[in-house]
Amino acid sequence: MAQIPGQTLSDLDIPSLEAELTNQSPQKILERALSLFDNLSISFSGAEDVVLIDMAHRLNKPFKVFSLDTGRLHSETYQFLEKVRKHYGITIDVIYPESGAVEALVREKGLFSFYEDGHTECCNVRKVAPLRRHLGTLDAWITGQRKDQNPSTRASVPVVQVDGAFSSGDRSLIKFNPLANWSSADVWMYIRSYEVPYNALHERGFVSIGCEPCTRPVLPNQHEREGRWWWEDAGKKECGLHAINQKA
Repeated sequence: MAQIPGQTLSDLDIPSLEAELTNQSPQKILERALSLFDNLSISFSGAEDVVLIDMAHRLNKPFKVFSLDTGRLHSETYQFLEKVRKHYGITIDVIYPESGAVEALVREKGLFSFYEDGHTECCNVRKVAPLRRHLGTLDAWITGQRKDQNPSTRASVPVVQVDGAFSSGDRSLIKFNPLANWSSADVWMYIRSYEVPYNALHERGFVSIGCEPCTRPVLPNQHEREGRWWWEDAGKKECGLHAINQKA
């Protein structure tokens, strides 16, 4: 946390903070997060996340960024990551899955088992486990989640919360979602207005971009998440990174 004499993480009243920030602009939410915590990082993979990086850059406050490399990303996504790094002159901590776990999964089930038995196992190995490892080094993280990204799993995303999915023992991890109340149109208006870098795949009909085997373009009037894990039921279109917001 930031240097507030005598204050600890347990002193934070998250419900009160959520009430304070719920109707604030993403910039105000981001500024508050950066003022409260030193040991926090922006999770970066897509258009929403680079908007947050641009906002943080304009606040002229120090901030950290990390990104998950599953080993199955599109080449355009790797190029996008490098473009953002150079554009903002920042360091991006790239987090990788444990090689032994990936090797065991591929040895036992091959490279495309998710088409047959669902994406959960592969996502747990390539995404959730490395994310858990990295979040264990942080007090808070910032994501680009929006409520309208998936009405069945993200409709109640708050702007700040205790992340019960990745907290452990008596250690609470705080999660900020500054774009929770924004729409996709808001995100792209910001990108166009401030000439923010974006993934070249967006120009080819990709909206929500994940791993190459599990992502495809969407048709006109299809919801953006329909391009992810398209062979599965719509209610399962999450990889586990934001499980706290999913209802049983």
